[in-house]
Amino acid sequence: MKCKGAISILLCIILLTGCGGIKNIQDLTYIVAIGMDYDEAEEEYIVYLQGLNFANVAKQEGGKPVEKIPSFVGSARGKTLNLAVSELYGKSDPPIYFGHVKTLILSQRVINSKSKEVLEEIARNKSLRHRLRIVTTEESIEEIFNIKALFNYPAVYTVLFKDKANGLAQDELQPTSLLLFLRSYYEPMGVAKIPTVTIDTSSWVSEKEFPVLFYDGYSVFQQQSFVKNIPLEDAVLLDWMVEKNIALNRPVKDKEELIAAVKLSSPKMKITYEKDKSEPVFSLEISARADLLEKLRDISADELKTLLEEDLKMQIIHLYEKGVDSKLDLLNAGEKWYRKDREAFKELEDSKHFYLKKDSLKKVKVDIQIFHFNSYEYEKN
Repeated sequence: MKCKGAISILLCIILLTGCGGIKNIQDLTYIVAIGMDYDEAEEEYIVYLQGLNFANVAKQEGGKPVEKIPSFVGSARGKTLNLAVSELYGKSDPPIYFGHVKTLILSQRVINSKSKEVLEEIARNKSLRHRLRIVTTEESIEEIFNIKALFNYPAVYTVLFKDKANGLAQDELQPTSLLLFLRSYYEPMGVAKIPTVTIDTSSWVSEKEFPVLFYDGYSVFQQQSFVKNIPLEDAVLLDWMVEKNIALNRPVKDKEELIAAVKLSSPKMKITYEKDKSEPVFSLEISARADLLEKLRDISADELKTLLEEDLKMQIIHLYEKGVDSKLDLLNAGEKWYRKDREAFKELEDSKHFYLKKDSLKKVKVDIQIFHFNSYEYEKN
């Protein structure tokens, strides 16, 4: 019995000593975001790390911050991304820890000149989880990392760390994970999109201007190459069409006169392809429900419906044609087509030319059903 008791005590000691290397939460610098830039003149990468001590964040649970939490941004240069990061290891105490990285931000310079190399390196880097968010920016990454959320909440409450909306997202872009982006990025047809983040200094004031971050468009790729950035208005309309659970507020105009405002629910989009074609030739049908938000002029429900459908139809055609001008398949029309007709796709792939023309889109049909009139007395003809 004494022998068994001694063995039990010895096992407990061994198990306890196994935890000796575990550090307390305040003894690490947690990296929550990584920024990547490129200096073309020096041919060097610049890496930015946004560090956070969770002991400070934990004090704020259940209430707003009592005191301002300082932001810590580390930066280093190197001929490769890994060499740049390694420069910071010996200059960081408490030691840095990458297990909680949630966001990757790429500068426009990286996107313009090194996007393929950087994205390939990121895709095979086992230290980065593929579920982290990815964004691009034309702003200074250091400045972005130093911006706090409203009421001086720390940076982890900004749009850089935002989760997808649980319900309908309203008139805004949703975050994109590295996994979802790479899945589209390596597709032979269709586009891959990364939200672009920028700084707004005009919307909020607290004694002085209070800068905030927001998504203001997409960086768009086709066939593993960056093509262009598209602005917020086009990006929101595109997301409403091709993503799920996006609601959209739209003005309704009769020529230049604003007559009403409506809320459009998430639509159903159907693409119908013409058969036996060597490249995608298709028609588009979009149907959605609408709620009347405001009525500024007396108009029949049928006329309101017609004006709204015609306006959306013209906006969709315009968006598609702008994409074709830049050799972008913004509606992802080629994605389903190449899965259906692999032989035609192989011939098209060998020809090396872009597979869409403006007249590839033969017809657009928009059907909007107005269900709620927001207590307005509405004439229905």
